[in-house]
Amino acid sequence: MKNRFLLILLLSSIFCLAQSSQTENIKIIIDSAANRMIKKPLIHSASIAIVYQGKEFIGHYGELEQGKNNCPDNETIYEIGSLSKTFAGTLAAKAVSEKKLNIEDEVQKYLPENYPNLKYGNQPILVKHLLSHTSGLPNMLPLEANTILQNFTSHDTPAKINALYKNYGQKDFLRDLHKVKIDTVPGYKYSYSSAGSQLIAFILEKVYKTKYEKLLTDYLGENIAMQNTKINLSNQEAKKLAVGYHSDNSVITSPMPQLPWGASGNMKSTIPDMVKYIKFQLKNNKIVAESHKTIAKFDDTFSIGYFWNIATDDKKLGTFYLHHGGVPRSQCYIYVVPKYDLGAFIITNQSGTDTARIMEDALNEIFEKMALIEKK
Repeated sequence: MKNRFLLILLLSSIFCLAQSSQTENIKIIIDSAANRMIKKPLIHSASIAIVYQGKEFIGHYGELEQGKNNCPDNETIYEIGSLSKTFAGTLAAKAVSEKKLNIEDEVQKYLPENYPNLKYGNQPILVKHLLSHTSGLPNMLPLEANTILQNFTSHDTPAKINALYKNYGQKDFLRDLHKVKIDTVPGYKYSYSSAGSQLIAFILEKVYKTKYEKLLTDYLGENIAMQNTKINLSNQEAKKLAVGYHSDNSVITSPMPQLPWGASGNMKSTIPDMVKYIKFQLKNNKIVAESHKTIAKFDDTFSIGYFWNIATDDKKLGTFYLHHGGVPRSQCYIYVVPKYDLGAFIITNQSGTDTARIMEDALNEIFEKMALIEKK
């Protein structure tokens, strides 16, 4: 009996040691990839969060401002850009699960006036077309924004975008929606549309009779304990907002301007809150499962759910969900990989043509080396 007890103690110690070793190895892998990343041209800071089989790994690297020794931390607030759309998708999935919204509904059903232009022939835009970027709507409204963004790396692009949206509100958006021309049957052609996610926010306001940001912050606070994720910041919170750089401009770039509803790219968050969001996605409750459902399938490797990109081309990772976010002074990625109970969020306070690829390289390195640990 005594020997059996000692054996149990010994096995328990070995298991704990193995777990500890694995944890240390994963942290080393993340640190290695991140430190390599911030040595790339124009990249000088990054924050990474990994959730793996319930364990959390958070790392902050480099300097937000070169030479200032101001490394980001858990209180740093980041602009997460188009990741905002996945939150709008979550709220839409909630509305569907509560039978307050049917994604087969025509968008016109929720609009305050007639928009005969929001159809191709006799084929109207449906809610599901907004969620899957197949509506045929332009990327941005007003239409001038799309022209400006064609020259994204130009140093004056952020200033032009800021000027365009300075006094541009929800009424202006709904006015400009009349100018849209749909040139293909909705539901078939993928064409990324931030305007579509703005309309989803408008529809959610109609469904719940509540302002979009309140819907958002109430849900995040009550269901995911995300208290530091929102569209608008207080003056005190704004002091913690990460500075950032656009393209190869060494001058700090101003924050993204306020957009109507903010659902397309105005959200801000912290790394600990993004860890909570990853865990929420991995739990796969009724609302998450709905938001991950395929709405539009384009080929055997790529589909769209409730704004989530769904990838099925990686045999190792299985089906996984991802989204890129970017504003003129930061870019980020989120990955949710259910097969391995794995999720990742990465962000840097620089936004240029190579930024997304650099982040992808860092995550690919982390995933590949983590896979090697699992094989041992």
